[in-house]
Amino acid sequence: MTIEDRGDAYLVTHALATDTLTKLRSVETEQVAFRKGLVKLGRICGYEIIDGRMETQYVEVQTPLEKTMGERVKGLDDVVIINVLRAATPFVEGLLKAFPRARQGVISASRDEEAGRNEAGEFPITIDYVKLPEINEEDTVIVADPMLATGSTMNAVLDHVTEQAPDPEHLIVLSAVSAPDGLIRVGEQFPEADLLTVAIDDHLDDNGFIVPGLGDAGDRAFRTT
Repeated sequence: MTIEDRGDAYLVTHALATDTLTKLRSVETEQVAFRKGLVKLGRICGYEIIDGRMETQYVEVQTPLEKTMGERVKGLDDVVIINVLRAATPFVEGLLKAFPRARQGVISASRDEEAGRNEAGEFPITIDYVKLPEINEEDTVIVADPMLATGSTMNAVLDHVTEQAPDPEHLIVLSAVSAPDGLIRVGEQFPEADLLTVAIDDHLDDNGFIVPGLGDAGDRAFRTT
């Protein structure tokens, strides 16, 4: 099993995931390679979710020679992926390679960098757009954002997701890199969510950025700086 319980979060320890994240961290990784790396990492994480969170069932299948028993993954038609714009777009593209029939939702959320963090360490969050599919009790819901820093954005997103849905079978918050502050904050406000990440980094700097991190994932993927 390459998902490990680390207390505040579950860690994806698959060798290809850590290898891909290492390449994403490098300042020398340019835009196209960075975007493709996020796609690859999303696909790997999707496969790990299937292996670690989804059940299988035995089915009979007719081969060209005879009937035999095999296993199929249950619930692949009952997956909802929430794209937290904009950095999650290539990350979600990778997830969709693992869950091609997933229903998709979009939430545009941004933190007010100029306002800075309040005394509780949270940023003011603006939600500009919300479009979610119907979420059912049997669904696996994956809320994807490559960076979980203070948790301010994710908590605002989860407010929208949970107010429109019953308790799904699984509620997974998926990130590439997380800071301890954000994991604790989201875990306290949404204890029903499984927090899944590829790395738990050291700390946040004074501006609320993850250190060592990988920079601004959106800017690096879309070359907006």
